[in-house]
This record gives sequence, C-alpha cells and structure tokens, in this order.
Amino acid sequence: MTFEIPADLNPALVGLAWLRGRWEGTGFREWPGEEKIQFAQQIDFAENGGDYLHYLAQAFEVDGDGRPTRPLMMETGFWRPLADGTVDVAMCSHEGFAEVWYGKLQPGRLDLVTDAVVRSPDAAVAYTAGRRLYGTVEGKLMYSFDRATEDVPLRPYVWATLARA
Repeated sequence: MTFEIPADLNPALVGLAWLRGRWEGTGFREWPGEEKIQFAQQIDFAENGGDYLHYLAQAFEVDGDGRPTRPLMMETGFWRPLADGTVDVAMCSHEGFAEVWYGKLQPGRLDLVTDAVVRSPDAAVAYTAGRRLYGTVEGKLMYSFDRATEDVPLRPYVWATLARA
C-alpha cells in the first residue's frame, strides 16, 4: 500500500490517512427476498485540517454494460480517530436512519460495529444493527457491510472493491 501522508495533515488523522481521497469501483447487494444486484460506487474521504474525515458514499445500480441506471443509496458522515486507537463514526442515510459506529483501527484495516441506529417513522427498512469492515488489499479498498433488521439477524448485505480515482 503506497500513499503519501501530507505534511500538513492533522496528526490525529495519520491512522486514517490510507482512506483519504476518492475511491471508485463496483460491488454487490444481496438481501433475503430481493434480487442480488451489482452496483457502481464512489466514496470520498476528505479532510479540512480538523481532526476528522468527512465521508460521502454514493451507489448506483448498473446495466449489463456497467452504465448507471438508477441511484441506490447515498450516505454521509464524519469519522473521528480517538487517542486510544479507536474510531467513532456518525453517519446518516437518505433511507431515514442515522448510525453511530465504533471500532478498532489497525494498519490498513478498520472494523466497525453500530453503537446505535436511529430510524425515522418512515425509514425504508427496520434496520437495527450493523457491522462494517474496511481494508486495503494490494492498493484497493475493500469493504463489506453486514446488516440486521427486526426480521433478519445480522448477515452479509453489501460488499465492494474500489480503486483510487
């Protein structure tokens, strides 16, 4: 994994520096009762000198030629590394939920679990808990998102492989 840590990067962000920038690629979404679909995704991790990263992720369903056909999801949030080697993340989604995640930071890897999931009364899904894994393998960002709902226990939901754009 080769990347350069900018000299002016907030020192609190050194452990997350491998995430900085734009990532693009493809993944899959699968859930009981739904057809498995492939999607295109873009994730941006940006910093502005503060002790956090801003996160913005967008995904689009694609046709057989890989062209976007419809938006699938968009979520945004803030990733804060803490002095004890953990990270907390606050995220929200257009689907009507907000999440607080926490996890242990390791070189090139971050495992997150939900501490809280809050849903609006008309949230798209009765989402209750999640687990995410982000890691770099041969310079690519790989991630997975396992989800639980009121009706389905924690299980794989989304996974993708992204390259620096």
